[in-house]
Amino acid sequence: MDGRLYLDDIAYQYRYYKSLADSAAVQLGDEEIFARPGGVAMSVAVIMKHTARNLRSRWLDFLTTDGEKKDRDRESEFSDAWETRETIAAHWNEGWTIALDELGRLEPPDLDRTVTIRGQSYRVWEAIHRNVLHVSYHTGQIVQLARAIRGPDEWKSLSVPPGSSEENNAKMREKYGDWWAPDFKPKA
Repeated sequence: MDGRLYLDDIAYQYRYYKSLADSAAVQLGDEEIFARPGGVAMSVAVIMKHTARNLRSRWLDFLTTDGEKKDRDRESEFSDAWETRETIAAHWNEGWTIALDELGRLEPPDLDRTVTIRGQSYRVWEAIHRNVLHVSYHTGQIVQLARAIRGPDEWKSLSVPPGSSEENNAKMREKYGDWWAPDFKPKA
């Protein structure tokens, strides 16, 4: 495995999940971001806060300190009492800034180093995988919850909307070639 390609790709994946969550949250009003429709346990705001605080804890001084920071109060992450859209955004931006900055400092040889999370040892690439899966899980929750709150008539799809697959595939074949053909070679 090429370590540089891995690090570049994983940074791309983190940015992609952040973009999805941002694109979902921006579709909600200031009160809607705190909504818990149907009695769901967590609002979009709470999921964003928890994700951000997890990113901060895992990535702050990533190579030199345990990924569960002593100042983290995980249980408080599941409450939106006293929070505003602005405070949620501050948590969110801090967590993502720390994570992406630390990730950007990693070099391929770092991937086989060892880090700890709650005292348990992981190789760096394992810890990264563990965290990106956590982020993707919560991103999916944010998108689904925001979509439910916004409703089908007002939701702006973040991917190929239902009913548009054939049109999208035709555009992709026009751009890249017919990937179903046995002799497919992508266009330059």
